[in-house]
Order: sequence, then structure tokens, then C-alpha cells
Amino acid sequence: MLISIPDVLTAEEVAQARALFETVEWVDGRVTAGHQSVKTKDNLQIPENHPVARQLGETILAALGKHPLFLSAALPLRVFPPLFNRYSGGQSFGTHVDNAIRQVTGTPHRIRTDLSATLFFAGPEEYDGGELCVEDAYGVKRVKLPPGHMVLYPATSLHHVTPVTRGARVCSFFWIQSMIRDDGQRSLLFDLDLAIQRLNSDHPNHPSAVQLTGVYHNLLRQWAEM
Repeated sequence: MLISIPDVLTAEEVAQARALFETVEWVDGRVTAGHQSVKTKDNLQIPENHPVARQLGETILAALGKHPLFLSAALPLRVFPPLFNRYSGGQSFGTHVDNAIRQVTGTPHRIRTDLSATLFFAGPEEYDGGELCVEDAYGVKRVKLPPGHMVLYPATSLHHVTPVTRGARVCSFFWIQSMIRDDGQRSLLFDLDLAIQRLNSDHPNHPSAVQLTGVYHNLLRQWAEM
């Protein structure tokens, strides 16, 4: 399940973030790469413990906590502190799979990476290349979204970022441990939630909405891991 999440950040929040990006020294992105991906990763990152990364990460987490589409699609249990990367001058990231477990730097906490997220800060017209390409059973999906928008996809997916040949691609990336480990079950719950919302909108107070809501919560109760 690949889902675009629009308007995670406002235009003002994006502008503030971009101004802060100009004040930091970016480092080699391989500092957070695993054994496999370090061979194909070529980008720059803001150090994880940098005050700007922490400040902007908190802004993103606060926005996600209020975003109904993200909450419905991800059913988040834990979210990894957002990281920030930059691609330019032909940089890219070859095909890889994200690590299954991520250690939160400086803490004893770890999360299981059920979902991967990429939040865009540069507009598609500002750079050439830089598409996030996610492989699934139906082929390769290419993603390049407006500033403040985010894509959510299974962390089990093979994916890569194509070379940036003009301008700079600047994004935040992070992972989510969902209450629902299985992507198929999570997708069913998301579809059911959307159907209930449409039913309530098209036919307010319809008795079937209560019954379907009960089914949703009983499935969530059966499948959720806390």
C-alpha cells in the first residue's frame, strides 16, 4: 500500500524549514546506512543529533499526530525521529530494502520498521531526477511530490532514488512501527475506515455505519500489537 499524504506541513512551515537547512553543515549520508545500503547510498544528511534536525523533527511529528489520513493509514504505535537528506550533482540511492529494526540514537529504544515515509521540501520543478521508485507486485511506482507532502509505503519494499541531475532534492525520511504489523491487514482496515467515512458523509446517521464501525474496531482489537 503506497499512499500520498498531502499537506503534512503548511507552506509557512516548509519555508521555515528551508531557511534552517541553509544554516547547517550537511554530512555524508552513509553515516545512517546499513551494511547493504552503504554500498549504494550517495547523498548528504543533517547529523541526527543536530538541533535543527530535532526542532524540525518535532514539527513533523506534531503535524502527523493531527493528520487524519496519516493516522488512518499508518495506525502508528511508534515513529522514528525524522531524518533529513539532500541529493544534488548526480547523487542517488541504489535499490535497497530498509533495515527491519532501527535503534533510536542515544536511547535504548528500537522500533520495527513497518512503514517508510518520505516528506518533500523541494518542489518537483526545482530539480531534475530524484524520483523515489518503489517496487511492488504491480511494477514500479515513481514518486515526486510537492513541498509539504509525504509518501507512505511498506518498509519491506525494494526502492531507490534516481540521480538528481539539476537542482537539489531535500526531504525528511523516517519509519513507523504500526499497531498492525501485517501490510494486508493494515490495508483492509484503511479501506474499511475510508468506506465508513464516506458512508457517514453521504448518508448521515445511517445505521449501517455503526455496524461497520463495530467491525472495524473488532478487527483492530484482534490484530493490534501494543
